[in-house]
Formats: sequence, C-alpha cells, structure tokens
Amino acid sequence: MTRIAEPLLDKEDLRRTVAAVLDVDVNDVTDDASFVDDLEVDSLMALEVVVVLEKKYGVRLRESELKQVSCLSRAYQLMHDKLTAA
Repeated sequence: MTRIAEPLLDKEDLRRTVAAVLDVDVNDVTDDASFVDDLEVDSLMALEVVVVLEKKYGVRLRESELKQVSCLSRAYQLMHDKLTAA
C-alpha cells in the first residue's frame, strides 16, 4: 500500500504564522500584500519573520534570499523550494 506524503508546507498555516509575527489580522496577509508597503513592516520585523520561519520549518535562508520574503506568495515559494530541496 502506498502512503501519501503529507504536504511539507501549508500556505494557510504560513499565513497565520506571518500574521502572528507581524501582529496583524490574518485577513490582511493576502497572497500579494507587500509586507513593507501594505503591512508597514520595517527591517527588524522582516528579520523576525525570517527567523521564525527558519525555526519553524528547519531551513536556513541565505542573506541573498532575505529580500525575496516580500509577500506571502514569495515567502511560500521560497520556503517550498527550500523544503523540497532538503
């Protein structure tokens, strides 16, 4: 019997995590809402998001990848790529 693998990353769970770190309503964290422009995230909060995601998902983001975490859809794609490569 073949066992179906659980998804490595759930977008709605990622959305809830980001909303909790940013202390904003989960509905404000839309797929394309810019963390900086729409949610008014400063560099310290952006770093906190990255640290929480690294710890939660057990991945390490390179410095060059940090700017990619600019909205939920880009964060999701980056985390998905990291987790599937592991």
